[in-house]
Amino acid sequence: MKRTLVAFAMLVSALWPGTAQAAQPAGRVALIGVPGLQWSDLGPDATPNLWRLAGQSAVGSLSVRTVGKVTCPYDGWLTVSAGVRSSVGYGCGLPPTPEPSGAGAVVPGYDYLFRVARQRNSGALGEAVHAAGACTLAVGPGAALALADRRGAVDVYAPSPANLPDLPADAFTRCPVAAVDVDDLIRPYLAGGRLSGAEDALGPDRRARALRDADAAVGAVLAALPPDTRVLLAGLSDHGNTPHLRVAMMRGADVAGRFLGAASTHREDVTILPDVTATVLTAAGVPVPDTVIGVPWRAGGRTGGVGAARDELAGADRAGQTIRDLSGVFFTSVAVLQVAFYLVAFLLMRRRRGTGAIRVAALALAALPVSTYLVNLLPWRHAGAPALALTGGIAAITAALAAMALAGPWRRDPLGPLAVVAGVTAAVLAGDLLTGTPLQLNSVMGYTAVVGARYYGLGNIPFALFATSVLLLATAFAHRLTARDRRTAAVAAVAVPGCAAMILGGWPGVGSDFGGVIAFVPGIAVASLLLAGRRVSIVKLGSFCVAGGVTVMAIAFLDHLRPPGSQTHLGRFVGQVITGEALEVIARKLGAMLNTLLSPNLMPIVLAAAAFLVYGLLRPGTASAGVLPAAFDHSPALKAGLIGTLVSGVVGMLVNDSGAAVLSMALALGLPLVLSAGVQALRGGASPAYAEAGQQPARSSRVSRRS
Repeated sequence: MKRTLVAFAMLVSALWPGTAQAAQPAGRVALIGVPGLQWSDLGPDATPNLWRLAGQSAVGSLSVRTVGKVTCPYDGWLTVSAGVRSSVGYGCGLPPTPEPSGAGAVVPGYDYLFRVARQRNSGALGEAVHAAGACTLAVGPGAALALADRRGAVDVYAPSPANLPDLPADAFTRCPVAAVDVDDLIRPYLAGGRLSGAEDALGPDRRARALRDADAAVGAVLAALPPDTRVLLAGLSDHGNTPHLRVAMMRGADVAGRFLGAASTHREDVTILPDVTATVLTAAGVPVPDTVIGVPWRAGGRTGGVGAARDELAGADRAGQTIRDLSGVFFTSVAVLQVAFYLVAFLLMRRRRGTGAIRVAALALAALPVSTYLVNLLPWRHAGAPALALTGGIAAITAALAAMALAGPWRRDPLGPLAVVAGVTAAVLAGDLLTGTPLQLNSVMGYTAVVGARYYGLGNIPFALFATSVLLLATAFAHRLTARDRRTAAVAAVAVPGCAAMILGGWPGVGSDFGGVIAFVPGIAVASLLLAGRRVSIVKLGSFCVAGGVTVMAIAFLDHLRPPGSQTHLGRFVGQVITGEALEVIARKLGAMLNTLLSPNLMPIVLAAAAFLVYGLLRPGTASAGVLPAAFDHSPALKAGLIGTLVSGVVGMLVNDSGAAVLSMALALGLPLVLSAGVQALRGGASPAYAEAGQQPARSSRVSRRS
């Protein structure tokens, strides 16, 4: 059995790009941590030493997110020590001052991290260096915390960069792994030993002075390092109550003038804090422990010069801030529009009026989500008022898509506009996945590196939109096949593209969506079963959910067979199952999911859409003028697609940490499209379902004329 697994792993490594890792020669590495440093701080006059180092280095953005909304210096340095996102668990401030011990030092109360804070991976970096027979050199409290072994000890220690002359002459040559804490920039932000809750606690002048002090300290460190030292510089923490992207630099052979990224983010210009741990160890030729989730930094494409790189990286932070600041208002606006739409539609339909306007509004609402991705094809982030340019671009694209859905020769077909909007949504998200998700990054319905919840792949909201659009588009094609009594072909028209989309969304390095696969499988299966004319029981539904879980675990196991540095979070989850850490991950995600059930932006959409859907089906004559029954009578395939969508949405809500966001976005796209189809079906003549609701064809004609 073992030989079979080894052979299988070799086959996966041969067929799966990115699985091989080149052996790293032993070398000398120094990590310079400057907590709070961001790219907008740098300039040739303001920070000459940092500017010169940037010109000699590969440069990128560092996402410093650990556990909370913002990262303090203690948590940043602790994450470097552990190689996983870590938090000390109490007030956010600086690391403790080490106590001298011979030539080295010991971090006081280090066992607290294991006993109370439950940071079981603390000391992984220092332990790995000592296990390789090398020594550690730390300058400053943060550096000592990062390089301490599990006893909290470092071999050589100096209190600050000002004490560098006091170190033994051979300290940097004897110890191949060094770290330096340059805290001049972050110290002025502390109040009572804790990070200030204000964003701009210093003001421009005081921050400029702190920057000059930090730059001088970095210059002193660079002057003391041996010439062959690989230098890593990282802005390891936030400086206020707002997260930002921070500076990342790597000076070494043949990397100057390139962007700096990592496989962990699948971005050529963004890295994460645990990557620092893997980069230090790899540069020193020390094996990286399996518990470290980061991967080594790597140089990417050319920057066009340090000035252009600084502007682009600072612009990426501004774009992320724009999205972060706008998201709350945006989702509140979406919730208000959705609730208002159902309320107005209910009132108008009860009076048999305004169905034409309802159709236009429904298509516009359905076109809104995909517009939030397409807007990233426009240069909104370079505008003087990026938030205004972003919202204006979304509104313009939404209007254009709605007009396209209503203007073509397909407009008279009840499913024509639905197919257009669903097709554009599915195509945009599939294309985005295949090209590295440039559209989901910094999107109000996607994710940002500033927040740091996800950096690539299919986010939870995009999954809901992708699954909904694929299922509805597939059932629109299946409708034509069922009309020709080709039921088997209709089932295949849903199952085949559905499964292809599911694999695309869940495949490591492409969609990498764990919960999405679990939710997509039952949605596809239910829609296919209904199209085949079969009943769906609770037992069958449960078996479909189990099949989704088995599918995603099979994909995750394949990912786990790759080397640790090439795995995504799917493969790492298998490792967490093996080590027993998976229950903590599941509990954390369950808690996050339950919190979304109280979201004032998400749950109103779910409640309003669900109430309209249920009441519209139970009382079609009075609640929706028979629009929903007309849609389903015109196309039973559409009914199967909507039920499959709802199944995926409900299961997705239960298995994803975004919870209600999944179901709310599935409803926000799916139900308006079904309503638009029902309006057109009704305007083309009364359906049997409409007639059963107690209305006559003459009344249907009157509705058509009034609309």
